Amino acid sequence: MLKLRLVFCLFTAMVGIASAQNQDSTYIDITIDGLSAGKTKLVGTFGDQNYIADSTVIDASGHFLLRRTKPLQPGYYTFLLPGSRYLPFLVDLDQRFTLRAQVQDIFGTAEVHGSLNAELFFESMKFQAKQEEELAILSEQMQKSATNTEIYKTAKARQLELMAQRKASLEAIFKKHPKAFFTKFKIAGQNPDFVEFKKPNGDTDTLRQLGYYRGHFFDGVDFTDNRLLYTPVVFNKLKRYMKDLTPQRPDSLIPVADALIRKVMPYKEYFKFFSNWIALNYENGKTTVMDGEAVFVHVIQNFFTPELAYWDTKESLEKLQKHVWEMEASLMGKKGPDVRAQDQFGVFKSIYEKTAPIVVIFMFSPDCEHCQKEAPEVQALYEKWKDKGVDFYGICVGTTDAEWKEFIKKNKFTFTNVFDPTYKAIYAKYFVDITPELYVLNQDRTIVAKNLHPNQLEAIFEREQRKMKH
Repeated sequence: MLKLRLVFCLFTAMVGIASAQNQDSTYIDITIDGLSAGKTKLVGTFGDQNYIADSTVIDASGHFLLRRTKPLQPGYYTFLLPGSRYLPFLVDLDQRFTLRAQVQDIFGTAEVHGSLNAELFFESMKFQAKQEEELAILSEQMQKSATNTEIYKTAKARQLELMAQRKASLEAIFKKHPKAFFTKFKIAGQNPDFVEFKKPNGDTDTLRQLGYYRGHFFDGVDFTDNRLLYTPVVFNKLKRYMKDLTPQRPDSLIPVADALIRKVMPYKEYFKFFSNWIALNYENGKTTVMDGEAVFVHVIQNFFTPELAYWDTKESLEKLQKHVWEMEASLMGKKGPDVRAQDQFGVFKSIYEKTAPIVVIFMFSPDCEHCQKEAPEVQALYEKWKDKGVDFYGICVGTTDAEWKEFIKKNKFTFTNVFDPTYKAIYAKYFVDITPELYVLNQDRTIVAKNLHPNQLEAIFEREQRKMKH
């Protein structure tokens, strides 16, 4: 009787454990032999941001368990492990799996059971891990050898062979599991095949190659699948597309950005992410691209409207539209607006009164450390170029009349300086977010350069003077 009671209690306990597990939508059971005890954080991904999704404790045997009644958002996650190690994985709705591995080679020894997407992810990682050592040796051989040597050619051929094996391995998975999230994830990350185009004379047509590559760059991304936004793949492609595959000039960036955002407009979450990321990355003060804010202005004006920007309020969007309107007049290629304000002697001075072919507008604030550093450089440039067709017009902002005059005296400015504490003279004319700011106007008073440091000015002067001679 006692034996039957013990068996019944053991059975009840086992059922209770199983029942508790079944209540967990997320049940990730991991043991990594040799891993130190400690705490592990689970880091999730959205676009270009990482966030702490959860955490758990690793015991002395290298075992840790993540249990949740609320499932994780399907996507790409990473456990941050002791010893600066990490364990990435991919999950969809099937968030119940076990993993066993050895700490000295986690990916090469990983054994995963229970979740198709986690199994496929680690199968792929294990395949790559087997190739990594040989690929590293081949890469080193190629770096040390000239491209026309037999060593280089042999190493290159073997490298291509290994990469072809990797591609074939993935394609086998894609064919067997066409609807798996892992398949969507890996296909989205694929780059277009290289296609060589030739000009009629036999030379490589690099522009056509780039155009083809860019035109097919997002072919593998399923924009109907929002799960991909919770992996690094979409952000990595967007960043490379805008930063590496597009010349960093507003006249190139604007049409590329516009076409890409319009491409994803039917897909709400992608439209929101792409338009926000592009706008923020080319906002004034966040880009090193000369006049990068022209991209920001274009994106805001065209896509951040009450009809399209569903994620924001009408009031907030109106403020944003007003902000870019204030910036618009000072974009490159625009006619530089005139400013008329009082100098330190109370005399009104105007930009358009300047007769020099080139005019530099120097916007500064006495409290600004960078302004304090660059002020002597600006004065020295004025002295050097004032008889060579260049004049300067200083506009002081964010200070008091006394501090402005003291700054002029301290730096021995001899070029025109004005100050308007009401801001009426400069409002919506020359935008300045962070001082100092330098604009260059040509003989037509068109803005031809901005976002400069003083040591960049002379190259601009010489360029504009060459244009005037032709």
